[in-house]
Amino acid sequence: MKSRVKWLDNMSFVGESASGHSVVMDGPETAGGRNIGIRPMEMLLLGLGGCSSFDVVSMLKKGRQTIHNCEVEISAKRAATEPKVFTDIHLHFILEGENLAEAKVSRAIELSAEKYCSASIMLGKTATVTHDYEILN
Repeated sequence: MKSRVKWLDNMSFVGESASGHSVVMDGPETAGGRNIGIRPMEMLLLGLGGCSSFDVVSMLKKGRQTIHNCEVEISAKRAATEPKVFTDIHLHFILEGENLAEAKVSRAIELSAEKYCSASIMLGKTATVTHDYEILN
């Protein structure tokens, strides 16, 4: 897998993925940016949320669960000193569907966190990653 990041100007960059998609990244004005794009560290959290959600939705569908919506709210803390790695990350899943089985939801989140989500497992090397969920039927 190859990706590319190209400097635009000031502290703005465009990231291009191997699948042909692009995203603008930028820093805050206090760091020389213009605040026209997402921060690179925010991208890591979004990648984690996307990876985990992909797993959970996929497993619930395979488990014949009728799922209508999956959202994940991510909160994180970073170290105070350089390198300011994530130290704590919490994912709160909000799932909606018809008679979603709590055991299947719990198991899907557990399997994603411990076996399938590469982003969660990588970030777990420096951060404590926790999960919880709520089911809205």
